[in-house]
Amino acid sequence: MPVLVRFLLRHALIGFAVALVFVGALLAFDVARLGTLVWASPSGGIAVAALTFALGLTFGSVQMGVAVMLLGEDADRPTRGGGRRANLGGAVRRLAPVVARRK
Repeated sequence: MPVLVRFLLRHALIGFAVALVFVGALLAFDVARLGTLVWASPSGGIAVAALTFALGLTFGSVQMGVAVMLLGEDADRPTRGGGRRANLGGAVRRLAPVVARRK
């Protein structure tokens, strides 16, 4: 599996795990009497599954977005000379043989 796909899946699963904890806390602390309503309803399991899935999608998307936005964080830090570091590691490795052949 490609590295970026694994990266995104890992962060999506982290978001779903946070959603599971969040829904568990909502039910355990009975926020807005949600826990009481769910346990008293015959279709409470479906409601919990729908809430968990919807919050999992939301939290997973947010987690993936934050992770992608923080990918270039190292390149944004200034160097000692006051300039910015160029994050060109992969591009330089791919272009080095091409430049060497031209000389």
